[in-house]
Amino acid sequence: MKLDSIDLRILDAVRRDGRITKQALAEQVGLSATPSWARLKRMEAEGIVTGYHARIVRQRIAPVTRVMVEITLASHRQNDFARFEQAIATIPEITGCWSVGGGIDYFLTVATADIDSYQRLIDRLLGMEIGIKQYFTYIVTKTIKEEAD
Repeated sequence: MKLDSIDLRILDAVRRDGRITKQALAEQVGLSATPSWARLKRMEAEGIVTGYHARIVRQRIAPVTRVMVEITLASHRQNDFARFEQAIATIPEITGCWSVGGGIDYFLTVATADIDSYQRLIDRLLGMEIGIKQYFTYIVTKTIKEEAD
């Protein structure tokens, strides 16, 4: 699907405010309400917009320690990657996982109550024998910028 500048403005508007009204969307993109809404619905149907989500401030609910983790697998066959990815997908404390090129295989983001909880999670991952060769832990001390994809 080819997108024009109006489509891109629509995407930016709904990225910033998923609850935007038809009229507000129209005003932001410089198009009347019905055509701008129709464009948004078309992009939803094409799978460009796949959902609308609330951003939850976890620290307002309970203490949260956020951790970034580099993971390198011991073996690099397709089934090794698949086994690791299937296991990671089932663990709620892992809030993000990206396969990356370069010297490591994955970046994870993890949210746990504290460092002890994080270490128990790592111990559990290592005990699952999902191919982890090594990992490096980075504790998030301050969030400067965070946006949804």
